[in-house]
Amino acid sequence: MAKHGSRLRQSLPADSPCPCGRSRTYALCCGRLHSGESKAATAEDLMRSRYSAFVVGDEEYLSRSWHPDTRPRDVGVDADTVWRGLEILGSTEGTPFHDEGTVEFRARYREGGRDGEIHENSRFLRHGGAWVYLDALGGR
Repeated sequence: MAKHGSRLRQSLPADSPCPCGRSRTYALCCGRLHSGESKAATAEDLMRSRYSAFVVGDEEYLSRSWHPDTRPRDVGVDADTVWRGLEILGSTEGTPFHDEGTVEFRARYREGGRDGEIHENSRFLRHGGAWVYLDALGGR
């Protein structure tokens, strides 16, 4: 989901629905993770918060939640990409009782007048006591 471009950080009103698709407000869902108030309890929570970070253009959170061994220098958020929805397709492990897990997802977007999607099976690890994105096992 890393697309290079301009760095635009949008703010969402606290009572906005969370972009991750859960039936909570942004402030009570992914906004708490973005601000550093809370940490993701599961790999899926981190996946959802990273999707929401792409929606709002929070490059700092994307960088912070990426494993240092695989994190690019520039995470890159493209202001011209409009994220249109996240669907979690499945997961393995990744609970509060695990140290690793995977989350398969589909994220829809619109860019340059064209619709697209990313389908990925992402791998997550605990690093320094927090869930972080490691890499993709496969995607389209």
